[in-house]
Amino acid sequence: MGINRKYITIPNLLSFYRIIAFPFILAFALQGFETLFVIFLLVNLFTDILDGIVARAFNQQTEFGARLDSLADLGTYFLAITGVIVFKASDFAPHLLSFGVFMVLFVLANVLSLFKFRRFPSLHLYSWKIGGYIQGIFFFVLFLFGFHAGFYYFMISWGILAFLEHIIIQLIVPEMRSNQKGLYWVLKNK
Repeated sequence: MGINRKYITIPNLLSFYRIIAFPFILAFALQGFETLFVIFLLVNLFTDILDGIVARAFNQQTEFGARLDSLADLGTYFLAITGVIVFKASDFAPHLLSFGVFMVLFVLANVLSLFKFRRFPSLHLYSWKIGGYIQGIFFFVLFLFGFHAGFYYFMISWGILAFLEHIIIQLIVPEMRSNQKGLYWVLKNK
């Protein structure tokens, strides 16, 4: 009973790395090692970008890979939020309402999928992917250059809209299908 070789791809290994790195990065945050936390979380963000590029370039997109990537994304989100709370809480204090709305919608998108489809979402919408890039850049800027309110509100607004699209799609589709483009395409194919 060995591992099925079709699951051993570079994109899946990159996603698996993010999952394995999770407890170490969390420990860095909880122990107050900000520099190590930021470095390893940025590696996670980079490998998240890289796994998608490699999967598309070498035609290695699979349902298993999409689910593994989504699980690794969920962990990376949790780590980023933990880092914000541990290291940058005072920067976010004046913006708790918008950050709270963002967080509630993020949790709702995941909980809805667990209840309706009995699995984490793996839609990988364009809005979600672009939002991930924006959030990654925001995280980089936040920890290297400081908090910028204008960029924060751009990032949070995009994220809220992406979460709403994600939730709406989950409400109207009968089954979770990975790698959807967006609401327009879901409605067009109905």
